[in-house]
Amino acid sequence: MWVTRDIAFYNSVNVNFFVSNILSEVVYHSNLHSLYHVQRVLYVDIDIHHGDGVEEAFYTTDRVMTVSFHKFGDYFPGTGDIRDIGYGKGKYYSLNVPLDDGIDDESYQSLFKPIMGKVMEIFRPGAVVLQCGADSLSGDRLGCFNLSIKGHAECVRYMRSFNVPLLLLGGGGYTIRNVARCWCYETSVALGIELDDKMPQHEYYEYFGPDYTLHVAPSNMENKNSRHLLDEIRAKLLDNLSRLQHAPSVPFQERPPDAELHERDEDQDGRDERWDPDSDREVDDDSKPRRRVKSECVEAEHKDAESYHKHLDCGRDFHTPFKEIACSKVSGVDSMAVDEPCIKEEQDNLKELSDHRSR
Repeated sequence: MWVTRDIAFYNSVNVNFFVSNILSEVVYHSNLHSLYHVQRVLYVDIDIHHGDGVEEAFYTTDRVMTVSFHKFGDYFPGTGDIRDIGYGKGKYYSLNVPLDDGIDDESYQSLFKPIMGKVMEIFRPGAVVLQCGADSLSGDRLGCFNLSIKGHAECVRYMRSFNVPLLLLGGGGYTIRNVARCWCYETSVALGIELDDKMPQHEYYEYFGPDYTLHVAPSNMENKNSRHLLDEIRAKLLDNLSRLQHAPSVPFQERPPDAELHERDEDQDGRDERWDPDSDREVDDDSKPRRRVKSECVEAEHKDAESYHKHLDCGRDFHTPFKEIACSKVSGVDSMAVDEPCIKEEQDNLKELSDHRSR
């Protein structure tokens, strides 16, 4: 997605207000509607001027990281020192890459790719906003860099390679025909489409003479960015990134080794906080409630047995004469010698005892 503005109305207040509002809206909507999907937003500025307004707007938060590649020194707006790194919760979430005149494609990418690769690894944004100011191109009326259109667009290609939602913004640019060339080509890069270098006929064709091509060759201006300076900048910024924790605002917890895990054995634990000692309900585990139910069953059986024996004793007391007579006859004489009247009497007594029990 491209968002552009009328270059004729360029000034510091308008640009900072415009870009800050766009990025604020991105962060606001990510908070309101996509909080579970977009935790962090990355803002990258390849305009030749420092992205001071956006940096200031998010200087104290870790939800937005700002990275600005810009001309630093006696140049507008005069901010963007490498030592400006953020404050409070946002410390090290502002990265500034101060550059000197004449930087070319090779030198620029020797900083851009390693720095942005580390940013994506550490910060892990849910969305990326890339401000593609074309005033960093070679031949710009106000710029002093020496980037080709392909070198400028390589930043778009690289950020697109991470397969993270990418919002492309316009920016500065004061050689109008080159701004049109640049953003046309970068749109094709964003869409994955190759364009012919030869420019087709159109309404503004004459503005692109005498070559009438999409790409223009960089100049032979001096590159004041020494290899030593570039190495120092890269090392300093990578060191700042190493001080950050991965993916802020998302808690990470290491799982302890399996040997240190002591899982509770519920089968061996006899305590059950849900068990009410006064409850008569049955449970399915082998915990205390079952033993209580079992003991109650044993007690009930014991009581039934006592009741049975009590009734039996009552019957025995009631028929004590029968008991004594029967025992004496059985122990005293042979069964064949018992007379018939005694047998009949014993049968009658047994019948009475059976009737008593049934009652």
